[in-house]
Amino acid sequence: MEDSLYNIEPGALWKHFLEISKIPRGSGNEIAAALYVEETARAMGHEVIRDMAGNLVIRKTACPGLENRHGVVIQAHVDMVCEKNEKTSHDFLKDPIKVYREDDLISARGTTLGADNGIGVAAALAILESGEINHGPLEVFITVDEETGLTGANEFNGGILRGKYFLNLDSENEGVLTIGCAGGIDTSVTRTLDLKDNDPAKMAWRIKVQGLKGGHSGIDINRGRGNSIRLLARILNGLIPRYNMDLATIYGGNKRNAIPREAFAVVLVDPAREEEFRSAVSDLEKVLRNELGAFDPALSLSLEHSATPAKVFSPSDTRAIVGLLLAAPHGVIAMSPDIEDLVQTSTNLGVVETGDGKVVVNLLSRSSIDSSKMAVAESITALAGLAGMECSHSGGYPGWKPEPGTSLVKTMTGIYQRMYARPMAVKALHAGLECGIIGEKYPDMEMVSIGPDMWDVHTPEEKVSISSVARFWEFLKTVIETL
Repeated sequence: MEDSLYNIEPGALWKHFLEISKIPRGSGNEIAAALYVEETARAMGHEVIRDMAGNLVIRKTACPGLENRHGVVIQAHVDMVCEKNEKTSHDFLKDPIKVYREDDLISARGTTLGADNGIGVAAALAILESGEINHGPLEVFITVDEETGLTGANEFNGGILRGKYFLNLDSENEGVLTIGCAGGIDTSVTRTLDLKDNDPAKMAWRIKVQGLKGGHSGIDINRGRGNSIRLLARILNGLIPRYNMDLATIYGGNKRNAIPREAFAVVLVDPAREEEFRSAVSDLEKVLRNELGAFDPALSLSLEHSATPAKVFSPSDTRAIVGLLLAAPHGVIAMSPDIEDLVQTSTNLGVVETGDGKVVVNLLSRSSIDSSKMAVAESITALAGLAGMECSHSGGYPGWKPEPGTSLVKTMTGIYQRMYARPMAVKALHAGLECGIIGEKYPDMEMVSIGPDMWDVHTPEEKVSISSVARFWEFLKTVIETL
């Protein structure tokens, strides 16, 4: 870690963030990071409860004279999305995140930073550590495996939490009070391949789609950014019949909740047509760059020689897979008629993989209306059937209905106005937050979500503002003291 990272305020928050950044904590591999939270809280003298899923509830005793206040729950998730650039050497199972500072921003070298939701976890630990905040009964609720399907929240049993007010720390815009979010459902489409022997007269090439911004599949889905999988499908659809190409493998994206930035395919082409083939790929790069424009100006298409595979897809497999990737929904499907600029329904075509004689495509559909979410899932099922592919759905979770009139919303917006002399925006979010799931188990609990300014989460360009974190911290402390 750079020395300059240890001189940032608030010191306690950044201390804990840097410590958990040293611990691998990709979704499903966050047990060591959760253990750090648990041991740190116990060392502070707090009661800690760990449930069967691995979630933690930490109780901090109220300050003298404030025992009769309504309880406050601070919630964050300990796991992170693990994304890296192809050329970055990093093992998310054992390597620490390489955090660095540039002016007001904290970033990571070639990987996701994990500010989503490491900043929330660090803030919760700093609250637990502080002896200067006057507060009533306080609970810190740390969940696991949020990013791959909100598993920790889903498996959490009601009845453990005691608080009336629930402060989720998983938002990414300072000065915004989030009071609602979309629900989601995962879809997996599979094709079992009828592999054929390769044509020994053909040469193997690896087509690479790179340079895209990607982003969060909820928050960034309406920004017009390119989807590497969709672009690769367009390339293959145009070039396969033109050059009598054989497709040997296709893969792209890493997470169903991240817009894919890179995609690759290995194809076999007549070596006599190499110059013409290279020229066609170059022409397609110009076409696609022109379409994306300023939304994604760094798009790159390239070719490199590849080892010749022994087997290739059959023509029918190739048509089905490329056709599905071209036709599957991706992007904004509907905007909200009730809330300005809010995406109501969307789908992210997130991952395609080849392995074990199969091609698997993973999508994530979101909507603030449950029936719309299911309608999109049904349309993907129908499309898969037309393509002769199997389809399954999993990981469904509910949305979080906005309640703008609660006392918590009024109190927090009033505090923000007094502290910063400007109104706090009150919004719903087109992304998955654990509030919807937890809210079903605690229907009388008043909930909001806050956070500092972050950008490009779920991508290696992820960054967080130091000054915004400081303001977020002061606001969070004031809210806790006021409630």
